[in-house]
Amino acid sequence: MADDIYSDGSYLENNPSWHVDDSPWKAQKIIKMIEKHDIDPSSVCEIGCGAGEILRQLSQRSLLSEVTFYGYEISPQAYDLCKQRDSEKVKFFLEDLTVNVNACFDVVLALDVIEHVEDYRGFLRRLRTKGRHKIFHIPLDFNALCLMSVGFLASQRKSIGHIHYFTKDTALSTLQETGYEIIDWFYTRADLELPKPTWKAKLAHLPSRIVSPINEDLSVRLFGGSILVLTR
Repeated sequence: MADDIYSDGSYLENNPSWHVDDSPWKAQKIIKMIEKHDIDPSSVCEIGCGAGEILRQLSQRSLLSEVTFYGYEISPQAYDLCKQRDSEKVKFFLEDLTVNVNACFDVVLALDVIEHVEDYRGFLRRLRTKGRHKIFHIPLDFNALCLMSVGFLASQRKSIGHIHYFTKDTALSTLQETGYEIIDWFYTRADLELPKPTWKAKLAHLPSRIVSPINEDLSVRLFGGSILVLTR
């Protein structure tokens, strides 16, 4: 089963930081969406919260100073990382949110989650009732660069557990087909915005950096990116 890698330690072995380094950047994107639409939640929940760092980052933002945060995670290893970030404002649960019949929040976050879930459409239908607003972050792995790179998707499948691959159009259509109303969306570009460790990495992203200001949609279709989506 695909979920086994999250319970048997395999995912942690391949990703020992559980992507903590990206968390401040993702938190800022969520703040941008919440501010844009004047959402004033009292409760925010993240499903598949990983190490819990995104919730910790959000809990420190003045815009969300009165919010209580809840993180749900099915991986025992990730839950151990979460517990290091437990606080009065941020609580974590080793539990599948979608089977908790009583859980409901003002905002539910599903950030880089659905590409890991075997029955992602069933997951999305179950998640729909868990919050007034839902915010999704979905990687757009199905792009020209990955298709031309022999073995790239297979490598991603093994190392970071992506078993489904999306374009902007299929990501938005999937949400609509499973009952969500799309309120807003925008691209996020970790490839352009996050620091690169080497000059080779910077050089590899130069074509994307050139194309993006001219036509961002084309740049994402060619080189990849992610999409942040606000739904009801």
